[in-house]
Amino acid sequence: MAKLGKRTRAAREAFAGKSDVSVEEAVALVKGNATAKFDETVEIAVQLGVDPRHADQMVRGVVGLPNGTGKSVRVAVFARGPKAEEAQAAGADIVGAEDLMETIQGGTIDFDRCIATPDMMPIVGRLGKVLGPRNLMPNPKVGTVTMDVKAAVENAKGGEVQFKVEKAGVVHAGVGKASFDEGKLVENVRAFMGAVLKAKPAGAKGAYVKKIALSSTMGPGVTIDVDNAAAE
Repeated sequence: MAKLGKRTRAAREAFAGKSDVSVEEAVALVKGNATAKFDETVEIAVQLGVDPRHADQMVRGVVGLPNGTGKSVRVAVFARGPKAEEAQAAGADIVGAEDLMETIQGGTIDFDRCIATPDMMPIVGRLGKVLGPRNLMPNPKVGTVTMDVKAAVENAKGGEVQFKVEKAGVVHAGVGKASFDEGKLVENVRAFMGAVLKAKPAGAKGAYVKKIALSSTMGPGVTIDVDNAAAE
């Protein structure tokens, strides 16, 4: 067995015996043990009691984290004319139509969020097999197919997080950086959990939230008490 480094050993010792703790304690543990040489992302993973293979059990949504994500988000917008100008003025990194479609088809995807005006969807629709698996396909349910391009771009740049349940029934997202104050991370975690709870589908049966874990990019994780995370 490989010998553990001092940082890894110290982190494991700090987390030993800790499980189903409060959001506040989980944040303190994760933040206190994020000792990598870069600003680690604090990540949340939520195991849900749903089967996303059934349409009535699909969970997806969007939430504006009150303190942002700490991540610089590159935004691409499919739009023409005045709406393209609106997107550029709002801070979009890439704006285009057929030319942007061709760039993506050529294998270049240099953005984290994709927004489109409704009239652009016939073009964007051709990219479903490319953007879909990357969770980048514009969707009106999460506000990325819209005529209010300005608001969509500003929200994406300002810390809005999209989430979608994976095949295994897990939803995960980054909820800030280890450099954030503990109070701000707690607010972000609770905001994210509030959005996941509101997104509970009609077809969900039994326990909706089964397990919640918080971790940093390079650190171990700790489970959070479900009832505590769901508390207002």
